[in-house]
Amino acid sequence: MLKCELIENRIVVWDVASSQKLFGDDYYGKPIGVAKPRPGEISVPLVLDLIEGMYLVERSRISVYRSKRGVPPGELLLICREEYHNFDRKYQVYREFRDLGYVVTPGIKFGCDFAVYEKGPGVDHAPYLVQVYSGRDPIGSTDVVLAGRLATTVKKHFILAVPRGVKRVRVDYMALDWWKA
Repeated sequence: MLKCELIENRIVVWDVASSQKLFGDDYYGKPIGVAKPRPGEISVPLVLDLIEGMYLVERSRISVYRSKRGVPPGELLLICREEYHNFDRKYQVYREFRDLGYVVTPGIKFGCDFAVYEKGPGVDHAPYLVQVYSGRDPIGSTDVVLAGRLATTVKKHFILAVPRGVKRVRVDYMALDWWKA
């Protein structure tokens, strides 16, 4: 299992060969200092987002250490919940897209939770932007218009994801598409 280091709210893969494999095979993380990485050109450590790290820990692909001490999955989950607003809901959506074979990256540059790729960054453009809501979050008409305008401007589909349930979680999706009359 690949050893990684938790530094503040990021997980670093120091081993370059492992970085190449994680990024090259499945597009996990971001190579340090590389703006538009290509899978075969990575020769630096990789930085994983906490959501990616949690997913890889659950799949027994990585183990996480802090100050040379192992961070058990339960402790990592608590750290994720402290660092992320609504972590559990966002993680459910992330996990579902990843399990379906999509590549999921943070969507901060688009003003949403996730950008979702069919193949991967640098291979194709993310066709979907995803915002995670709870069933209790109000979604006003202004929110819908802003989301639709943003997605249309960057030529993407905007998806509202609403995880439901506690033990048997189901995620409901609503995609917004805009037409010119």
